[in-house]
Amino acid sequence: MRNMFILSLLLLLASCSAKTPGHQPGTLRVHPDNPRYFTDNSGRAIYLTGSHTWYNFQEPSNPEAGLFDYQRYLDFLEEYNHNFTRLWIWEQASWASWTPDTVLTRFGHPMPYPRTGPGMARDSLPRFDLGRFNQAHFSRLRARVEAAEKRGIYVQVMLFQGFSVRRQGSGTGRDDRGNPWWGHPYNVENNINGIDGDLDGDDLGDEVHMLSVPEVTKLQKAYIRKVIDTLNDMDNVIFEIANESHPKSMPWQYAMTDYIHEYEQTLPKQHPVLITMTIPSGSNEELFASPADAISPKVMENEDYKENPPPADGSKVIISDTDHLWGLGGSGAWVWKSFTRGHNPIFMDPLMRCYNYPPGVGPAEKPEYEEIRRQMGQTLRYAEKMDLAAMVPSGKLSSSGYCLANQTPGDAEYLVYLPEGGSVVVDLSATVGKLIVEWFEPEAGMVTETWTINGGSAATSLTAPFDGDAVLYIQTSAN
Repeated sequence: MRNMFILSLLLLLASCSAKTPGHQPGTLRVHPDNPRYFTDNSGRAIYLTGSHTWYNFQEPSNPEAGLFDYQRYLDFLEEYNHNFTRLWIWEQASWASWTPDTVLTRFGHPMPYPRTGPGMARDSLPRFDLGRFNQAHFSRLRARVEAAEKRGIYVQVMLFQGFSVRRQGSGTGRDDRGNPWWGHPYNVENNINGIDGDLDGDDLGDEVHMLSVPEVTKLQKAYIRKVIDTLNDMDNVIFEIANESHPKSMPWQYAMTDYIHEYEQTLPKQHPVLITMTIPSGSNEELFASPADAISPKVMENEDYKENPPPADGSKVIISDTDHLWGLGGSGAWVWKSFTRGHNPIFMDPLMRCYNYPPGVGPAEKPEYEEIRRQMGQTLRYAEKMDLAAMVPSGKLSSSGYCLANQTPGDAEYLVYLPEGGSVVVDLSATVGKLIVEWFEPEAGMVTETWTINGGSAATSLTAPFDGDAVLYIQTSAN
């Protein structure tokens, strides 16, 4: 009896460690058989989903902005069964697009460059020395990625920030937005090295996210090398070139992607690279044509990643981010729709519980945010339950239009989402024999009914035993 207990314990530990990046050697890479997902040395398809928030790496130094509790944040990700986050980077030290230009918002602590002077920058603090790195920045980066790895969480490390080089509109029509370029280290008024990223003199830093200033490109490559050297031995890393940069930045983003791939070829480990959408214009076609391994698209004509996500065709791993679709928004239904279309959904989360804001400060919590968090965790449970590497978006097999399916005889699996609940017709003609049927109720977070049916029919009708949206899981019976 004692030996059986020990054997069971060892099997449980082995099962747990297989889900933890730190215990499964190998960096993420595009799955060779199902390139909608990443894999590692295990060969399994790795579905990524989770929350991220603006100040989970650097925080503003303004007292009214509050401090971020990173350990509490990791606890939150574990609590909701998330396995992914996005680590935000701010390039500017002061000012922000979403505040009036008269408001001096302190940003980006700690910065990658030390503020040594001589002389004062535009924000009345010492100028940056771009010839040196501030080790505190990279030590924190290492510590935060390591802490996430110990929790089994993959980290998308942002390298550059579109909201740090120019005024970025938010659809409000305001003309008094702050200019983050005023606080950027590559602004000639803010560094002791004579580096001027504003080539055309328009008091914006668009050229910093282009290839227009060779001295800036050289500095950026040095920064990228420093980040990679800091993290290269870690398995839980994806590199993101920039958050929502401007449309003219795409050739620069391609070049930076190539540079990461080339530099890591000289190092022990190679990590995937992601490119995100540009604002206010640009196209998803540019993302799919890029040398990046993964992309985060936006809503375009005939590409409604919000309400009717297009099926992933495997040309890129799609990290579908509410940040680029709504800003703040989304729903539990969006999570399931994205999952059953072969995407990896992530949530731009205000996460007020992880900030030490004073009362009445910060964005409001909404019920739908909680639903998104819960449903991301639920989809991850199904992703780990199924043979995801063998499953592809197969909307035509379900009258609801949302279906992941593996029709391999003897190993068949179907995951169907019903946004409106009720009844659904599923094509099981490719799967004969006895099948196990399971209904999952997203709102309750529980399986409510399980039974067996016979496959082989092209029009099997099934009805959810509860109201509201529903998930239907069908798999081949072992008996």
